[in-house]
Amino acid sequence: MKNFNDLSEREVLALAISLEEEDERVYADFAEGLKDSYPASGSLFDAMRSEESSHRRRLIELYREKFGEHIPLIRRQDVRGFVQRRPVWLVRPLGLDVVRKQASAIEVETRRFYEKAASRTEDAHVRQLLDDLAQEERTHESRAQELTEQKLSPQVKEDEDRARRRLFVLQIVQPGLAGLMDGSVSTLAPVFAAAVATRSTWAAFLVGMAASIGAGISMGFAEALSDDGTLTGRGHPWLRGSICGAMTALGGLGHTLPFLIPAFRVAMIVAFGVVLVELATITWIRHRYMDTPTVSAALQVGLGGALVFITGVLIGSS
Repeated sequence: MKNFNDLSEREVLALAISLEEEDERVYADFAEGLKDSYPASGSLFDAMRSEESSHRRRLIELYREKFGEHIPLIRRQDVRGFVQRRPVWLVRPLGLDVVRKQASAIEVETRRFYEKAASRTEDAHVRQLLDDLAQEERTHESRAQELTEQKLSPQVKEDEDRARRRLFVLQIVQPGLAGLMDGSVSTLAPVFAAAVATRSTWAAFLVGMAASIGAGISMGFAEALSDDGTLTGRGHPWLRGSICGAMTALGGLGHTLPFLIPAFRVAMIVAFGVVLVELATITWIRHRYMDTPTVSAALQVGLGGALVFITGVLIGSS
């Protein structure tokens, strides 16, 4: 790995060509990854790709004029000082905010490279081009804003925000809600049946822990293996499975942890209060993200929770 200050002008130009080619391909991947869910933003990054392609052609023309046809292979990872980029362009589906932040970081890093390269270059033509490119990168943010205004009308922005919300609900909220409902409701019966049957808070705690963690593992794998997300757009299966499994375990642990309280009556009261909070949370999420009327959501969730709770108490009392 070489220090930047040890690079010759020939190597600086070769590195600049490599950087522009990489940025061009990254923006092409952004455009490809966004075109289905966010077509207008995909078009925006395609326009930015065209600008990087133009920079690369100008650099190649100057290099050919100064040093001939052969361009040595020198990349960002061959030179000290460059930030290691996370390959977010390989992730599907692409997140719009993540892409825009990455693009902003790319422009800042490239601008600083051109400014530093121009400051140590003695050849007038090379320095002029590097200065010009630094200025263009400096104004790229403004150019991006212009492209946004051209391609992202208020209606398009509204449509993309709506699409982003749908993806968030589909990929995050739905598996999380399914897990929370399963963990909060399905573990009620074994936990309260054990508590009523044994009158032991420790026994109820152990049963609740086993039921919650077991349900979390089961729901996590069931969600992850349901589909790979390529056709449904539900996102990466292991992300969905992790969310679903974690929320399932959390839903059961909520009314299990109160049984760490040694006093049986106090533990039962606190656990019952936690159950009410869990059911209220599920009702709010269904109303907020699933557009379910509050009263309808409360009745559905409350009825299901009540039936499972009564089942556990009756079995524990028998």
